[in-house]
Amino acid sequence: MRRYGQVIRVKSDRIADYECMHASVWPEVLATIHACNMRNYTIFRYKTWLFAYFEYVGDDFPADMKKMAEDPMTQKWWSLTDPMQEPVEESGGKSWWASMKDVFHID
Repeated sequence: MRRYGQVIRVKSDRIADYECMHASVWPEVLATIHACNMRNYTIFRYKTWLFAYFEYVGDDFPADMKKMAEDPMTQKWWSLTDPMQEPVEESGGKSWWASMKDVFHID
């Protein structure tokens, strides 16, 4: 199992919309998250910052993320949520969510 932390910003005028959508995520999107070996997926918000945490239990992260990106319902979900977000400068335009370095963990 590998832990991931990622950040992005939510546009200040879209916070309520973003939280409303995530209050009832589509079952198909949840099924795809699970099928792509993501567990314990959580998104936190601090002001306009979003922090996502999940645990990956698969063997091929790039292949699972490709599978997720190709899922039609996930694409539809992202078409609604992506306009509510804005990548942080640190992502360098290479990714939507910026990955974070794991610096400490204790069980």
